This record gives sequence, structure tokens and C-alpha cells, in this order.
Amino acid sequence: MDEPNNTQKHGFDLGAFVGDLTFEEDSGSDDVSLEGLQQELEECESDEVVANILCNGAKLRDYAKGVENNLRKVELESIQDYIKESDNLVSLHDQIRDCDNILSQMESLLSGFQEEIGSISSDIKILQEKSMDMGLRLKNRRVAESRLAKFVEDIIIPPKMIDVIVDGEVNEDYMRTLEILSKKLKFTEMDHVVKSSKALKDVEPELEKLRQKAISKVYDFIVQKLIALRKPKTNIQILQQSVLLKYKYIISFLKEHGKEVFMNVRAAYVDTMNKVLSAHFRAYIQALEKLQLDIAASNDLIGIETRSTGLFSIVREPLKNRSAVFALGERISILKEIDQPALIPHIVEASSIKYPYEVLFRSLHKLLMDTATSEYIFCDDFFGEESIFYEIFAGPFGVMDEHFNLVLSNCYDAIGLMLMICIIHHHQLVMARRRIPCLDSYLDKVNLSLWPRFKMVFDLHLSSLRNANVKTLWEDDVHPHYVMRRYAEFTASLIHLNVEYGDGQLDLNLERLRVAMDDVILKLAKLFPKPKQQIVFLINNYDMTIAVLKEAGADGGKIQMHFEELLKSNTLLFVEELLVEHFSDLIKFVKTRASSEDSSSNRARSIITVGEVEAVVKDFGSRWKAAIEMMHKDIITSFSNFLCGMEILRAALTQLLLYYTRLTDCIKNLDGGSALNKDLVSISSIMFEIRKYSKTF
Repeated sequence: MDEPNNTQKHGFDLGAFVGDLTFEEDSGSDDVSLEGLQQELEECESDEVVANILCNGAKLRDYAKGVENNLRKVELESIQDYIKESDNLVSLHDQIRDCDNILSQMESLLSGFQEEIGSISSDIKILQEKSMDMGLRLKNRRVAESRLAKFVEDIIIPPKMIDVIVDGEVNEDYMRTLEILSKKLKFTEMDHVVKSSKALKDVEPELEKLRQKAISKVYDFIVQKLIALRKPKTNIQILQQSVLLKYKYIISFLKEHGKEVFMNVRAAYVDTMNKVLSAHFRAYIQALEKLQLDIAASNDLIGIETRSTGLFSIVREPLKNRSAVFALGERISILKEIDQPALIPHIVEASSIKYPYEVLFRSLHKLLMDTATSEYIFCDDFFGEESIFYEIFAGPFGVMDEHFNLVLSNCYDAIGLMLMICIIHHHQLVMARRRIPCLDSYLDKVNLSLWPRFKMVFDLHLSSLRNANVKTLWEDDVHPHYVMRRYAEFTASLIHLNVEYGDGQLDLNLERLRVAMDDVILKLAKLFPKPKQQIVFLINNYDMTIAVLKEAGADGGKIQMHFEELLKSNTLLFVEELLVEHFSDLIKFVKTRASSEDSSSNRARSIITVGEVEAVVKDFGSRWKAAIEMMHKDIITSFSNFLCGMEILRAALTQLLLYYTRLTDCIKNLDGGSALNKDLVSISSIMFEIRKYSKTF
């Protein structure tokens, strides 16, 4: 008993216990495998039932038999319970059978309902199809009704419309009625189905009568308005904008439904405006011609002698300065005022002011641009076409061409021609900014007419220089020659005007003119008997030319540089001439003897004697101040430009100082030369004298 108790307390040896189990009946079965049994038993170790069974020490087979007995006992008890409840089970069976009968009846009833529902569904489907068919018919009838209503509306002629077209005044209400009539006419013309309808056959004659009546009425109305354009002193632009444009639909109506009448109206307008504008421009040109100031005639050329007058010379307005023919001067202001309104002739004429032709040219073309712009926009808006403009302006263009060709053939004003070229160029830019192309061909034609004329006049100036009679032109005066001044002003003017235009061909022509002028001025200089006068003459002319080129505010470029080089070279020549004139012994000695000394030749040194040098030194010391004063007076009287003269005097004194310095250097190297120191003029004394004259620069 101790051992079992001990086992209950301390557990049991499962391996040892299981080791006693034997399965003799099943030992030979192939299906039974004891593999893993040990693991399964170990897993069941925690099971309370299994543990209790094993702890009680009962054999597994006995335990199984006990279980079997218990099951049999339970089975018998269950049978007894069923026997006790047999009456209840019979009652339950009867109830189930009754329920089954009831459910069978319900099934039959529901089957009937299902059949009825199916029949109703087919009826609903039929009704749905009928409804869709009716809806489609209704939609088609509505579409037909709307189309029929529109057809009736488009083809019917309301009595009010007939009254307005036949008896009404042409006004805004009449315009709206015309639009309605136009829609009806278009409707009957476009739809081939409508053309074949009986309704149209009834209405068409009436529509045609209304169309003809409307065309007749608006034609008479618009012709009356066009006649108003011909009345004197009529402001055409105001009449066009405030009256004609209000009725522009008349033109559209005529273009669509009365082509022949439209062409008549168009022709009437073209004829009216052609004559009116031609008359206006002709009158304006005649008024401007009274304001013209003639600038240049055929003999107003650079190389023509001013004192000669031809037998048939034209009497012109007196000019303040004869050189104004060649100088730009205040004429450049026309380019600054180029966008100003056109001149009003009767106002200007009252002030007795006359203008160069380029002023009238600008005014005339300003009026042309403004008129053409207004007419071009109106024609495009009123008639819906641009080509009519060129038919209208054929007359005004003809008037302008006739006038301009006459003026151009008698124009010898190269400056004026160049100004007109610049004006046309600016006007082309203005029209381009306005995006109005109607004057492109005309302005191009004017420009192409101006350039050949300018070239012809320019070549006349060039030929006048090439063929100039220098003996006739020569004057015994070293101051700037009037031909050179003409050339300088003419060249400066053209360079200034060409800055904006940038014509390369003009630069080449100016170079040709410069070569011709160089030849003329050199020939004129050679007519002076003394070389010094020749040089002074050239310096004065070159200096004046450079000054004019600079004053014009233009970049003289190569031409200015050319004359600056000539001025520099001739200034050096004049300085030498001036020094030789007043210090001939000093210059001769320094150039011949002092240069030999510089060669360090023993033979040269033996030739120079103290006596020879002493004569030069004493001569210089005795009169150098007086000679410088004479040089100053000579320069003041010889040169027109004071500043240029002072620069030349300073250059001469500087060169004199260099010559005298070379003389003193020669004396220092001369044997016995120290004896001449008492007669030498100090360099500081000469510098003081130079500074004295420098104060006047």
C-alpha cells in the first residue's frame, strides 16, 4: 500500500508502465505502428483523465471493458427513455405529417401566384413597349412641329414687314427689317426642299416684289448720301463715320440680293470719291505752291563761280546766307516736326511765310497718309473689300504724280532731296506701325523717283568740281574759299542725314566728291605766288572743313580723318616756312652744320669755326624777340581761326626752341665755343617768351 501512495505523490514511471502493455491480438497487423507512441504518451501526461487512469494502476484493457459496460448501461437507459416517450413521438410524427400537408397546400398556392405574376410581367412589358413607341411618335411630332413652325416663320411674310419695306423710312428699324427679309430670301434660295414646296410658290412672288422694292428704296437712299459727299466744304470723314457707316448693312444686302445694283452703288462711290479727293488734293497742291521758297537752281553748284549769273537765271527769294543752298542748318527741324499736322494753306499764307519744298512735301504726304488711312479703313468696313481703295485713289495718285514729277524735274536742291528721302522713309515706318498697306507701292515709287534725281543733282555738283575753272574761281585771299565752304557744308549735311538712313552708296559718292574737291583746292593753292601763301590757304580751308564737319554734329568718319591728316602735314610745312622766313641763318646752320656735327666726323668738326657760329648766335640774340612778335602778327593775320593760329604759333615756337637747343649743343662740343656763352640767349628766356604767348591761346 505504501508503494501506490508513493506513486500518487511522486507521479509514475510512464515508460515502465507502458512497457507492461501487450497487444497480442494486433501484434501481427501490418496497419498498426507503435512509432511515436512514446511521444504521444508524453504529450498526454498532462491530461487529467489519462493521468488519473494511469495513477490508479488499472490496466488499459480493464479500463476499456469498464467503459464498454458503462456505454451499454447508458444505451439501455436511453432505450428506456425512448420507450417512455413513445407516445410523444407518435404525436410529434402526426404533427409533422399535418405540417407537411399544409406546406403542400401553400406550395400550390404560391405556384398559382407565380403564374399570375409572370402573366402580369408580360403585360407590363407590352405596356412598356407601347409607351416607348408613343414617346418616339411624340418626339417625332414635336420635331416635325418645330421644323414646320420654323418653316412657316421663315417663309411667311408678316404684314408689318411689308409696310416697313414699302412705306417706311430708311432708318435703324428699316435695317432690322432688311435683315429679316434677307434671312427669308436666303432660306428660299439655299434649301432645295423648300424650293419644291407649294407654300413657296404662293409666297415667292411676294418676296421677289419686296426684294425689288427694298433694293430700289435703299439704292435711292444711298445715292443721296453719296451726293452729299460732293458738296463743297463737306467733311468727308465725319460724313462717312457718322452717317454712311450706320447704313453699311444696306451694302451687305445689295451685295447678297442685288449684285447689279451693288456694283452701281460701288461705281458711284468710286467715281464720287475719286473726283472729290482729286479735287481736294489738286486745290491743296495749288495752295502749297504759293508757299514755296525756291532754294536752288541749276547753276547753284559747288564748283560754280558765285559772281556769274546766267542770262535766263531764275529770280528766287533772297537768302540770308548764300551757303544755305548747301548747308542743312534749320532745315533739319522738319525731321523733328515730321509727325505734326499738315499745314493749313490759308492760315500760313496770311502770315506771309514761305517754306523750302521739303516742308510742303512733308505736309502734302502727311495729308495723303491720314486721308488714305481713313479711306482704307472705311472701305474695308463699309464695302468689305480693300481693292476699292486703289480704284478711288487712282485719281489722287495721278494728281500727286503729276505735281511731283513737275517739281522733281526742276529740283536741283540736293539737301532738299535727301530730306525728302528721309521723310518718305519715316512715312513708310508710320504706315507700317499703323498696319495699313495701301500706300506701300506709292511710297516705294516716290522713293525710287527721289534717289535717281538726287544722284543726278549730286553728279552735277561732282562735275562742277571736276570741270571747275580754277582761274575764274581763284581769289587773292588766303582765307577759306567759298567753294571749299560749300563743299564742307554740303558734305556735313549729307553725312548727318545719312546717319539714320545708312545708304552705303552715298558714302562712296561722298568719297568721289572729296577727291574732286582735293584736286580743286590744290589747284587753287598753286595759283598763289608764294609757297607760304599756298600752305596758309590750304590750312585755312582744311581747318574750316574740319570745323564744319564737327559743328554739324555728324561723325565725319574717313572724310574728317583725311582732312585732319592734311591739316597736320601742312601745319608742319608752314612752321618750317615761317621759321625759315624769320630765322633762316639758324635753320640753315642747324640743318647743315649741326647735323654734320651730330655725325661725329672729325672732318666735319674741323670745318665748323667759332666765327661762323658767332655770326648765327649774334644774329639770333639781336632780333629773336622781334622775330617772334612778327611771327605772331603774321599768324594772327593769316589764319581765320584764332585757335588754329595759336596752335600753329605754339608749334612754331616749340620747333624754334628745338633748333636753338641743337645750336647750343653744337657750341658746347665746339673747341673755343665757351667764348660764345656771353652772347647766347638762355633757354629759360626763350621758354618765358613762349609762355607769354601761350597765355593768349
